[in-house]
Amino acid sequence: MKYRKTIGVIVVICLICISWVTGNQYFKPTPVKLMVPKGWSEPVYDFKSNPLTKEGIELGRQLFYDTRLSKDGTISCGTCHQQFGAFNTYDHSLSHGYNNSLSTRNAPGLFNLAWQKEFMWDGGINHLDLQPLAPITADTEMAESIQNVLSKLQAEKEYRRLFKAAFGDEKITTEKLTKAVSQFVLTFVSGNSKYDRVMQGVDTFILPEKLGYDIFKKKCVSCHTEPMFTDYSYRNIGMPIDPFLKDLGRMKITNDPMDSLKFKVPSLRNVMRSFPYGHDGRFFSVMTVMEHYRKNMVPDPRTDPLLQNRLPLSNFEIGQLTAFLHTLTDTSFLKNPNFAAPGKGISTTAPVDIHN
Repeated sequence: MKYRKTIGVIVVICLICISWVTGNQYFKPTPVKLMVPKGWSEPVYDFKSNPLTKEGIELGRQLFYDTRLSKDGTISCGTCHQQFGAFNTYDHSLSHGYNNSLSTRNAPGLFNLAWQKEFMWDGGINHLDLQPLAPITADTEMAESIQNVLSKLQAEKEYRRLFKAAFGDEKITTEKLTKAVSQFVLTFVSGNSKYDRVMQGVDTFILPEKLGYDIFKKKCVSCHTEPMFTDYSYRNIGMPIDPFLKDLGRMKITNDPMDSLKFKVPSLRNVMRSFPYGHDGRFFSVMTVMEHYRKNMVPDPRTDPLLQNRLPLSNFEIGQLTAFLHTLTDTSFLKNPNFAAPGKGISTTAPVDIHN
């Protein structure tokens, strides 16, 4: 009798092992290699902990555009991060959120995220995988709880299928959700503008663009470092505080008074398509930004040392700089169907090519 029980236990264990092996031998997500533009440094994102796969990217795209991540089912990540504006909040000074509320900032563009170590205008989040948690739970953005989001997704048969295809089982967790969103947005690589083609020797600047590039290298490159066109630092550029928003920027994170009104230097890539400008969208044109730097700054001891005397710019220089800034527009990025909402572009189960 004991012999039979022992045999029975062994058989059960063997069946469990066979089931586990059989179930996992079909979990073979298709790996995707991020295409790093020529001449760029290697990304800082840790792909070993979250390798890109076609299945993970597809799941991330579904999540990025799904309004069920918000409390009332009206707001998705893509609501504020619009592709034609380089995934920023286009044409609105402040991002809109749950119950017609307004956030306190303009959602920054999303691209070249694999090269960033900190996120948001004040650098308050230090890992891309954590970033989605902030807008999902913010009262003026998606206003939902993570647990409710997980419950809603778990109830959907299609999402269980997608999570299993991407991560090997149907159980939906916070970690899987955020890693999937990361996989999708990590493919947002913008590196195919006219500027990039000129640097690669396959295109040439016309005279105004060339003159503008020369001016840029003399007066702008210290903060907007090539090829990312940002040095990812936080700087006070003499913008007076908005009396209603009272946004102190980096100081909110560090509690250091010297960080008052410091915000992350934005990338100038796709800048001609991503207005309005500034952390609160107060500048509605590149010209108003230029006017700020040459006339309207309010310097104080905490203003960046490079800007203590404002930034001298003639009308001619502004014209040439504007011509150069147009060369930073990456149309292939702004129109890449792989980044569009599901049903509006080709499936991301197709090969990922950031230069389509």
